[in-house]
Amino acid sequence: MRKIRILFVCKGNICRSTMAQFVFLDKARKYGIAERFFVDSAATTAEQLGRGIAQGTIDKLEENNIEYEEHHARKMTKEDYKNFDYIIAMEASVVQGIFDIIEKDVHYKVFQLYDFSKEAFDIVDPIYTNDFDRTYHEIDLGCQIFLEYLMRNVVKERYI
Repeated sequence: MRKIRILFVCKGNICRSTMAQFVFLDKARKYGIAERFFVDSAATTAEQLGRGIAQGTIDKLEENNIEYEEHHARKMTKEDYKNFDYIIAMEASVVQGIFDIIEKDVHYKVFQLYDFSKEAFDIVDPIYTNDFDRTYHEIDLGCQIFLEYLMRNVVKERYI
């Protein structure tokens, strides 16, 4: 069985994209389908390269009993576009950053997390707001909606 490959992307890859990576995997585990996914995260800028997950993100993951592993910020590459099925941006400016890297989305892989919901919006960056609670709630809901979309349209089995 081929895994569905998902790359969550934000500007620095220390807060939002890593939070989304581990929140999504936690939800997939709870549905018993985590083995169907390969999930990673990356940045569109080199600002935080090599840094670990932000402490605020770690705190929210731990507070919500979400497993995570060590991760160091990396920048998305053109090769990532070839290797992933879904490239999920946290906000509109990140979508532009992704296009600066890949140039064209010929396979329609690039989305914002909330593109799968009825109401699309940017996920607030807690690096600037220090509001990790809000970011967590936005990502939690966005990942739930995205996972339900995948279960209905891609996984093709009934898990709900």
